[in-house]
Amino acid sequence: MTATITLWAVILAVVSVVFAIPASIPRDKDTSRTSSVSQVEVHSFKPYTFYAASAYCLPTTTIDWSCGQNCAANPNFIPVAAGGDGSFTQYWFVGYDPELDEVIVSHQGTDVLAIVPVLTDGDTASLPLNPQLFPGVDPSVLVHDGFASEQAATSQSVLTAVINATAAFGTNKITTVGHSLGAAISLLDAIYLHLQVPTAQVRFVGYGSPRVGTATFVDWVDTLPIEVNHIANKKDLVPILPPMLLGFHQISGEIHIDELNQWINCPGHDNPSSLCTAGDVDLVLNFQLSDHAGPYDGVMMEFCPT
Repeated sequence: MTATITLWAVILAVVSVVFAIPASIPRDKDTSRTSSVSQVEVHSFKPYTFYAASAYCLPTTTIDWSCGQNCAANPNFIPVAAGGDGSFTQYWFVGYDPELDEVIVSHQGTDVLAIVPVLTDGDTASLPLNPQLFPGVDPSVLVHDGFASEQAATSQSVLTAVINATAAFGTNKITTVGHSLGAAISLLDAIYLHLQVPTAQVRFVGYGSPRVGTATFVDWVDTLPIEVNHIANKKDLVPILPPMLLGFHQISGEIHIDELNQWINCPGHDNPSSLCTAGDVDLVLNFQLSDHAGPYDGVMMEFCPT
């Protein structure tokens, strides 16, 4: 009964946004601004996909890397720190991947029934980034206040673990990963770590990532020396939330998985091509809630399999 009520709450939240939007995003049937992702490149994301999925597991199992099949997919990973309670603070972990020679930072996400009502709330505020965490950032750069608060809650613990890991393993490469809410936190983490550890080579890989900030934010992210990719699955509606009506835009670097499980590069912000999320998915009954969890090249999110 509770799940049914929650599902109806999600549908009502989406419908309320639909009726508030004066015009839909223009659809573009021109697919020339897209390109196919090779199978080699698709395969290269697999370690990060499993790291994002592993963040749904208890910190007691990620700190000793005993979280079942998600951990087993990256068997040589060396955990350094883990935390969160899964309620007030999302689970997270930091460690070192010797095959990639990278420090990995991963944050737990949330399921689609929990995140959609938050992302469609008309009272959602966009605020400047905290200058203590993001020094030198123009106050016109605005982000979702809830995402900023979640990132701030673990920022110092993550930074300490990352500094310790880069020193211990002699690498300057850091990749932040996450799904859903975890992707939003990890995007802000990537920017935070770049500013706090300017000698680091930072990358972000997100899955089912919502829109994190306004136009000033996504334009600013484009100027940073951070490699950014976020993977959107089929008819998942989370990547087009919060809606543009509330001033939010999607960052560059989208890879869209189509209905045939082909991966498509979608350059730009909210690419309107019919092969990309903004052009393929809308809030008028053209979305699929279950696509948010995956699969992402065979990997499912939102739970921790044994």
